Amino acid sequence: MNRADDPKIIERISWLRRELNRHNHRYFVIDDPVISDAEYDRMMQELISIEAQWPELVSPDSPSVRVGSAPLDRFETLAHRYPMMSLDKGFSEADFFSFDERVRKGLGVENPVLYTTEPKIDGVAVELVYKGGRLTLASTRGDGDTGEMITENVRTISTVPLVLENPMDFSLPSLLEVRGEIFISKAGFKRLNDERMGQDLPLFANARNAAAGSLRQLDSRITAQRQLEIYVYGISEPAALEVDSHADALARLGQLGFRINPLVRCRITGEAVIAYIHEINGLRDRLPYEIDGIVAKVDRFFFQELLGATSRRPRWAIAIKFEATQEVTRVIDIQIQVGRTGALTPVAHLEPVSIAGVTVSRATLHNQDEIRKKDVRVGDRVFVRRAGDVIPEIVKVITEDRNGSERPFDMPRNCPVCGSEAVRLEDEAVTRCVSIACPAQVKANIRHFASKSAFDIDGLGEKIINQLVDRQRISSCADIFTLTVDDLKDLDRMGEKSAQNLVQAIAASRRISLARFLYALGIRHVGEYAAGVLSEEFESIDDIMAADTERLEKIDGIGPRAAASITDFMRQEQNLAIIRRLLSGGVEIYRETTENKELPLSGKTFVLTGTLDSMTRSAAKARIEAVGGKVAGSVSKKTDYVVAGDSPGSKLDQARALGIVILDEDQLDSLLSGTNSFLQTRQADLPDTYRAGRQEEV
Repeated sequence: MNRADDPKIIERISWLRRELNRHNHRYFVIDDPVISDAEYDRMMQELISIEAQWPELVSPDSPSVRVGSAPLDRFETLAHRYPMMSLDKGFSEADFFSFDERVRKGLGVENPVLYTTEPKIDGVAVELVYKGGRLTLASTRGDGDTGEMITENVRTISTVPLVLENPMDFSLPSLLEVRGEIFISKAGFKRLNDERMGQDLPLFANARNAAAGSLRQLDSRITAQRQLEIYVYGISEPAALEVDSHADALARLGQLGFRINPLVRCRITGEAVIAYIHEINGLRDRLPYEIDGIVAKVDRFFFQELLGATSRRPRWAIAIKFEATQEVTRVIDIQIQVGRTGALTPVAHLEPVSIAGVTVSRATLHNQDEIRKKDVRVGDRVFVRRAGDVIPEIVKVITEDRNGSERPFDMPRNCPVCGSEAVRLEDEAVTRCVSIACPAQVKANIRHFASKSAFDIDGLGEKIINQLVDRQRISSCADIFTLTVDDLKDLDRMGEKSAQNLVQAIAASRRISLARFLYALGIRHVGEYAAGVLSEEFESIDDIMAADTERLEKIDGIGPRAAASITDFMRQEQNLAIIRRLLSGGVEIYRETTENKELPLSGKTFVLTGTLDSMTRSAAKARIEAVGGKVAGSVSKKTDYVVAGDSPGSKLDQARALGIVILDEDQLDSLLSGTNSFLQTRQADLPDTYRAGRQEEV
């Protein structure tokens, strides 16, 4: 059996203390951890276990008797009148029941003890000192006895009262020391790291470090920009508020103007605490801030006093920790995944690691810009986060652990699935494969090709397409026109009669307008409107295939993105081969060259913006087109009317700047109903709210 003087035990305890002290410094002082919270907790629990087994090895400078780490030299320090202690930690229901048993044994009672509970927010513990009802000092927990003075920074936090309210008949204490947790929301953390990526600054590993780094700014104006928040959770001296319980203290603090977490549950039994643990764990992913567990405290102050504390922790409180949502692992490779829309997404393949009960071996890297900004390389040790059903992501690289063997990653120039050129438009972050024959996106392409606004092949739905592709009956949209009854009749829910009907529907779709043919190809940024514009500008599909970007950009209604997308698409030999196969397979493209001049809105272009009350946008579009009008997606000089519903966007401002007639929903209805009086109305006669400045007749 090992003894206290066993060299292996002494060596292990020395190593744990050195490592924990090092990680304490990185976590509490420089806000730059290199291990996960879960790994830190495991090391601390091992140290506590060894010291409990061999008390003679306990040292006064052991990290187990410290709450945090020494304060930074750049801030003044402040001694707490009462220590800001740490809490015992548990990780299961059994750990809480053991704690509850110790509490009842310590109090000498058999009846249930009542607890007040709250979420354990992953932030920075602080003490706020009020004298005469005014905030005079604020400090971090520091090492539990002495903290860093951060008063000016805390004053910038909008949820910290500078002067206490007192709506009740209660004399404010001359001195009140309030304790709470300062944190940054999930949205604020993401926004902050996005800003730092854009400025090529080091990223924060988690929300707690972001909050700590924000509080430790020498310039309080920077802290003010970080949108920090606070929930208070207690006081240092119960007598200050003249209350008998923790629940009453929280209620009194709320009356004084402090922010109390609405998820606090007061005076509940141990059984109810277990239910509360499950409730909060279930809410965890939906909360706007990060939590890592719950805290349960014996409610009555008298009982707290009887139970007392050890040298480092109160015996009347416990933190039940949830499974970690963040761990540290290594990137062993970065590979490309091609999505159904052709997007090339880099995916990090990781050394498997358990996060929140799930083994994680992959994490998305989104795009090349994200990889560059985070500087993720093959071989890096990284923080990986997983929350709920969210795809795991790499939060931060631990650059200090690099040894020079790490390999940077660059996006491939060709699609790894089909070999086609991979294209990235100037104003987009995503690189795409634009081949309509790419196996990774063939099902989505065929669904679009057969849709109502394209070839409109009745009966060729998603389930049939999936079976045809999976059984290798078709591999591109051109194969549709080679299908026979024999190819179809053995599919699920498809007999010979249904197969004959589908073959007939395919044959009937062969004759198609140029506009619908272009739309069916699924060229990015070429919707129904742009396809219509192109069909009016060009005589044939061959002319469009031969057009360069400069020629396309000159067409009103075809912007730079659409022009670049069209030329990229037509440059791919696989796409040209598909078009040639369609034409040789009997597809007949005709050009709509005539317009019904008798329709009242022939040649008029509309743009819709905002929400319409009496009809959907699709219904409005159909009504406009039924009387000869066209509906465009963007405002230009050739736009005749902009229809503004509720909450219109920037299109309304563009219309006003260009002097375009702006209609409300009632005016649109009158126009579509053919009201002659409105058609003859001059712009100057329109109500002021819809006058845009155009002088010609409507």
